[in-house]
Amino acid sequence: MSETAAAVLKRIFGYDAFRPGQDAIIEAVCQGRDALVLMPTGGGKSLCYQIPALLRPGTGLVISPLIALMQDQVAALRANGVAAAGLNSSLPAAEQNRIEQQLRDGALDLLYVAPERLAQERTLALLAQCELALIAIDEAHCVSQWGHDFRPEYMQLGALADAFPGVPRMALTATADEPTRREIIERLHLEAAEHYVGGFDRPNIRYAIAERAQGREQILRFIQREHPGEAGIVYCLSRRGVEETAAWLMARGLTALPYHAGLPSEDRHRHQHRFLHEDGVIVVATIAFGMGIDKPDVRFVAHLDLPGSIESYYQETGRAGRDGLAADAFMLYGLNDVVRRRQMLESGESSEARKRVERHKLDTMLGLCETTTCRRQSLLKYFGQDMPQPCGNCDNCQEPPLTYDGSTDAQKALSAVYRTGQRFGVGHLIDLLRGNATDKIGKFGHADLKTFGCGNETSIAAWRGIYRQLVAGGLLAVDIDGYGGLRLTEAAMPVLRGQRELQLRRPTETKKTRTRTGRRVVEAGDQDLFDALRAWRLDTAQEAGVPPYVVFHDATLAALAAQRPADLDALADVPGIGASKLERYGAEVLQVINAALAPS
Repeated sequence: MSETAAAVLKRIFGYDAFRPGQDAIIEAVCQGRDALVLMPTGGGKSLCYQIPALLRPGTGLVISPLIALMQDQVAALRANGVAAAGLNSSLPAAEQNRIEQQLRDGALDLLYVAPERLAQERTLALLAQCELALIAIDEAHCVSQWGHDFRPEYMQLGALADAFPGVPRMALTATADEPTRREIIERLHLEAAEHYVGGFDRPNIRYAIAERAQGREQILRFIQREHPGEAGIVYCLSRRGVEETAAWLMARGLTALPYHAGLPSEDRHRHQHRFLHEDGVIVVATIAFGMGIDKPDVRFVAHLDLPGSIESYYQETGRAGRDGLAADAFMLYGLNDVVRRRQMLESGESSEARKRVERHKLDTMLGLCETTTCRRQSLLKYFGQDMPQPCGNCDNCQEPPLTYDGSTDAQKALSAVYRTGQRFGVGHLIDLLRGNATDKIGKFGHADLKTFGCGNETSIAAWRGIYRQLVAGGLLAVDIDGYGGLRLTEAAMPVLRGQRELQLRRPTETKKTRTRTGRRVVEAGDQDLFDALRAWRLDTAQEAGVPPYVVFHDATLAALAAQRPADLDALADVPGIGASKLERYGAEVLQVINAALAPS
């Protein structure tokens, strides 16, 4: 290797220094060692295989689960002057043949393929004729049957160890708890691989979780106050919810496009293309959208419904702020989400062992919602990472929730469950506590119970919050019988008998959404230049037929707006501008800066 990794980083990608952990991984792979790499989304995993592929002889083979992700990464590499290509079913036969010949000729630095294509004998025979620099298996958590993104095709990738002995192999992912890591190692035959866990913290993302009241109105206010005109993703649990929410947001002036597996493929492709190629587009989606989305300037991810696990939540929120600039993860939830999630889980065809694991994951997700301490500390603890001090960048840190001795309220709530036979849902129990003489109350004779009306001074919203906290705390369980009835657990008995005090969180329905103060992508004085650079970038990207971030990331535009370079030498010092982009765009960028700063 005549060139160092640091020199390639600067010349090709325009950065002066590696992020924490990158240099050690690159050095190990360059020396021919296998690696298991866990890095947060946006932490720089791609460079960990791209740079060794450029330094080692041969072509770097990258296995990627989605065609859209391959296309984005290939376009970004080519913009940086790297010889990259992707083999996938969307290409015409002539183009596939041309790429295969480039591979045989050793003219490619990196080749991206899908796991399905790699399983074909023809593809393996082609690769056997070539010199491979390395094999990188991206989104490696897809190999785990316990994971949220399981892909059966990944199970076959363990055979690469025998097919290409001596070629260093890498498994990379942003989401893997300890059981998933063990499964990745076992199924991909990486027992001898070196492990690199780069941490799970994304300090630029602000986490906020709120009780759902008027869900769409809350999401709309959040977008209007925090991210007007910016790109984002809104996740919903159902296809119907996706379509109705997208239409509702569109009717209120936002560019909001639906995305779910039930849409015609041409609609999905068109909506994803607009999201990647235009500025300020919002996608409203089920979890069918997102894995492999490489768009770095997603400024927010919002959840209208509770995710099924912390892994899913972390993976989905990690699609915000991949460029390292300020971003938001905003989630709404309610007890009905838990009921729906558990009904879906129990009605599924998974084994009882799998269902038991998923129940625990759902309970842990609800616990994150109800915690009164730092959200980030709880999130990182789940992945085995300790954060000594609260983060200061979540809702609980910035606006600490108020707690109170809720022992008496808890006793009333638990007593209502017990006295009604442990088979009714929250709505009926709240009617009982508040003394509402509904037809259902009369039908079952519940107006004669001691608990009837004993909580009439407490609001409906407050009672819902109390019941949700009791479920999250393991004092109540939800029966999945179609009605969401509640029953007591063993943990409830000391509280019900007055033997244990219980701190509860006060309702947060009046909690105000914070303002944007202090969380701008650029300083106020640089905004006009930043906007001018974005407009130039959009025109340039559309002319080239690539997403805007392939030209430059928002982080690079923000640095340009702040540093205001006056010549090509100064421009070369801006992060994200390598030699190829300096030659291609340098003169135009300087013209935009000069025009924007010229006296009017």
